[in-house]
Amino acid sequence: MNNTTVLIVPGLRDHVPDHWQTLLAAELPRSRTVPPLERDKLNLALRIAAIEGELAQIPGPVVFVAHSGGVPMIIHWAQKYARKIKGALLATPADIETPLPPGYPTMDELRAFGWLPLPHVKLPFPSIVAASGNDHLAAMERTAQLARDWGSKLVEIGNVGHLNPASGYGPWPHALELIAELDR
Repeated sequence: MNNTTVLIVPGLRDHVPDHWQTLLAAELPRSRTVPPLERDKLNLALRIAAIEGELAQIPGPVVFVAHSGGVPMIIHWAQKYARKIKGALLATPADIETPLPPGYPTMDELRAFGWLPLPHVKLPFPSIVAASGNDHLAAMERTAQLARDWGSKLVEIGNVGHLNPASGYGPWPHALELIAELDR
């Protein structure tokens, strides 16, 4: 990854100190993180504009690293912008087309803020979907179908919950291997 920048796209909870994405950003010398929104956190258009704003500041090739709600952000971004991207690691995408558990946005809220419908088209860049066998925000079958729809390579990473601190995960070293695969 000599001249590739990793652009980290967090989910709706934005930056969590012990999250693997936060730890990854501290480890990689060429990384940037999409900053959290100060207001209108569910507004997808603002989220996509924030991604595009970060990309505009990065010279050279980029690999996205998205988690949870950050994955649909990338999917929607790809439908709007034609910018060349080297690849995307899409880790444990939230299935926003199925009602989420209490405490998460409702389908009506997601629809009102532009998240639905979710595009089911092949991405214009290589991608890897990292799927958990026991993710409470997406069944493996749904995640596998999304990977097929997006033309992504599916990598089953075991029963890791939602791959976040609440599931017992801080560092996720496998991310480095998947990013290197996309960077080749």
